[in-house]
Amino acid sequence: MKHPVFNPYLPSYEYVPDGEPRVFGSRLYIYGSHDRFDGADFCLNDYVCWSAPLDDLGDWRYEGVIYRKEQDPRNADGKMHMCAPDCVQGPDERYYLYYQLHALQCTSVAVADSPTGPFAYYGCVQHPDGTPWGEKRGDCFAFDPGVLVDDDGRVYLYVGFSTTGLFKAVLKLRGNQVEEAVCLELEADMKTVKGGEHPIVPGPAKAKGTEYDGHGFFEASSIRKVGEKYYYVYSSILSHELCYAVSDSPTGGFRYGGTLVSIGDIGYQGNTVPVGYTGNTHGGMAEVNGQWYIFYHRQTNRQKCARQGCAEKITILPDGSIPQAEMTSCGLNDGPLAGKGTYEARIACNLSSREGTLLSDNMQKKDKKGIHPYFTQSGADREENGDQYIANMADGAWAGFKYFSFAGDEKEISVTVRGTASGTLCVRTARGGACAAKIEIRPSAEYTSTGAGFSVPAGVWPLYFEFSGSGALDFKTFTVQ
Repeated sequence: MKHPVFNPYLPSYEYVPDGEPRVFGSRLYIYGSHDRFDGADFCLNDYVCWSAPLDDLGDWRYEGVIYRKEQDPRNADGKMHMCAPDCVQGPDERYYLYYQLHALQCTSVAVADSPTGPFAYYGCVQHPDGTPWGEKRGDCFAFDPGVLVDDDGRVYLYVGFSTTGLFKAVLKLRGNQVEEAVCLELEADMKTVKGGEHPIVPGPAKAKGTEYDGHGFFEASSIRKVGEKYYYVYSSILSHELCYAVSDSPTGGFRYGGTLVSIGDIGYQGNTVPVGYTGNTHGGMAEVNGQWYIFYHRQTNRQKCARQGCAEKITILPDGSIPQAEMTSCGLNDGPLAGKGTYEARIACNLSSREGTLLSDNMQKKDKKGIHPYFTQSGADREENGDQYIANMADGAWAGFKYFSFAGDEKEISVTVRGTASGTLCVRTARGGACAAKIEIRPSAEYTSTGAGFSVPAGVWPLYFEFSGSGALDFKTFTVQ
């Protein structure tokens, strides 16, 4: 690759979660919902698209707004926001964008002649009589569409929502099925349902006593065909993880595979303690130049709805299984990051207080002691000069960055910080290990660079920065030289 690439892979001011990666021609395209920094709810902005050449996944290009909320005739006032979409190229070679307005039960479709639009409203996924699917009693709640155009040209839509509590009761009163994920085959028009619902993966209630127990379907359908196998990716009822199931058929027979990624690294190599601030996640798989990746998102700004896209390498083993990926700072990069250079603190893949982590949802109120660090930015939503940083690193807070390739001749490490902190930043290559550097921190209202001697053996290592002292600091960048 000509450019290094980090997690999150898009610019710091961009908040595109629910990323569905799609390869069209010589480029990788990202379709996702579009959060607003410091917004009051999910998906408040219009759909945008970003793309990168397949031979340089660090060279992301903004393709602009591809579809506006007001283009849907049922949303002329723009008050409903558009949830997680998917985009496929139909047998007619046009591009179809599937999405849901948050207050409706059905899936909408827009169409374009290019993968970057502009997309125009096409209609709703519908019963043969024209009734939108989701509006008849017994229809599934058609949330988070994922779409497959199979090798034979047949089209399959994967949708569903399965939860517990009051929301489940409300949806059932409406007449919606909320017990499992389903597959709907579509006609060649890309929107009319051909036949009925095919159950795919059970929700939490139906999962009890099965191989899905504890990892039942919640939301976030995504589908890919790998060879002759069908891989269905979904968010489990745990919400912080993406799981997968595999079948020989697009319409059934799916067997539970395991967890692909967790935004707290829960389950990775047996880990049970979150090493990041958790919340929901959503994404899909993509193959680029023979390497498979899983795309997902993380939370920022102490809230559930300022989410950013990340990706990690995954390996499909000969038996078809996929080991759980580890969260890293370099997921799409062609190997570890260079040991020497300047890096933004926002690429930390682990973040925690001395007492562990919390759910990102409403963290402002939950953090009664004021000890939890978080990702945030200065500037308003989509200000390109708005810098992102880690805020509020108090005593015992730590941030982890993985991975770097060190030559063994590095001599110094420095950090750019500000705040009321007075103490020491210990830099380690292992949690709980010896300090490879001790950086003295003093209070400063403005960002100030300070450093210390640094030495590590040649090899590939993570870096962990842990603060000890009084007050709290904002962590912007670090430099190794």
